[in-house]
Amino acid sequence: MIVQVLLGLLIPFAGTTAGSACVVFMKNELKDKVQRALTGFASGVMVAASIWSLLIPAMTQSEENMGRLAFIPAVVGFWLGILFLLLLDCVIPHLHMHAEKAEGPKSKLKRTTMMVLAVTLHNIPEGMAVGVVYAGVITGSGIVTVGGALALALGIAIQNFPEGAIISMPLHSEGVSKTRAFLYGTLSGAVEPVGAFLTIIAAGLVVPAMPYLLSFAAGAMMYVVVEELIPEMSSGEHSNIGVIMFAMGFTLMMALDVALG
Repeated sequence: MIVQVLLGLLIPFAGTTAGSACVVFMKNELKDKVQRALTGFASGVMVAASIWSLLIPAMTQSEENMGRLAFIPAVVGFWLGILFLLLLDCVIPHLHMHAEKAEGPKSKLKRTTMMVLAVTLHNIPEGMAVGVVYAGVITGSGIVTVGGALALALGIAIQNFPEGAIISMPLHSEGVSKTRAFLYGTLSGAVEPVGAFLTIIAAGLVVPAMPYLLSFAAGAMMYVVVEELIPEMSSGEHSNIGVIMFAMGFTLMMALDVALG
């Protein structure tokens, strides 16, 4: 079980690392349409993961004790996740892709540093999501299976691959060397296994809070999708590629969760 959990926590990080390595092998920056396609795909995976891997298990776990009111922990946790990411968005200086003006408090940080911080913020809820489902496996809740946890870890890893490329290649285009761009891209994903581990500890200490933690991670992920990813996949010249790739990411994650869960 310990080995399975450790592998599950590292799988998403491996996806980010592999994607960041694209900067070493590719000469040119990703085209806008490619970036929008990859961002749309990542959005679809995250939305499907929020529903099938987090919100539905949260309500299922609450149903036995709360009946028709089983939605309450999901609603509360979801909103706490939204507000948590909103708070981080306001207190940490960061710069989204294609944006000229940084968000958060004024800072003298370099442009490239704030780009890395933006992706790091994005990765926090993903790490929490993986951590909380594996916490469900460890505590033996019966709602989250090993297969379901693996499905979420694989889904996050798949969407982390393009995200790694999306951060490392623009960093290189900003003048950062390929080696440092790869390193920064990899480090942006390091927050995921750390966040997952801390979430497992928290869930282990407060087992009854599992439905709240599951929906908290869902809310945090949905905040990232709506606030960051959807605007990015729709920016620039009109194109439907982002929506099509969103649908592909959504169906892939849904299929993984149902097939492995």
